[in-house]
Amino acid sequence: QVQLVESGGGLVQAGVSLRLSCAASGRDFSRDAMGWFRQTPGKEREFVSAISWSGARTNYADSVKGRFTISRDNAKNTVYLQMNSLKSEDTAVYYCAADKNTGRLAVRVRVYEYEYWGQGTQVTVSS
Repeated sequence: QVQLVESGGGLVQAGVSLRLSCAASGRDFSRDAMGWFRQTPGKEREFVSAISWSGARTNYADSVKGRFTISRDNAKNTVYLQMNSLKSEDTAVYYCAADKNTGRLAVRVRVYEYEYWGQGTQVTVSS
């Protein structure tokens, strides 16, 4: 059974850091690009960040560029999202996703391009 399980969310004050983790199991994800998306009530799920399966390329939404860092450990089948200088507008449910149809440097940004999804972890930033 393919699973993506996010962890590391929580309630924090603005300005602090959190690190989200996404543990993948059930198949080999080492050749999948991995992404993070987020969603707030009443809004569409939006792209946050992605990393190619090689780890050589990353992509970020403008709203998080310079504050968030995505990384992966293929030996552990885990992807991370380091979130620094959190703002209240970062409050959302964060989802991990896997894009299996990618080249070595692909870092796609659209929800429909990702085949596997986790259940999400809530991040709440109080101002």
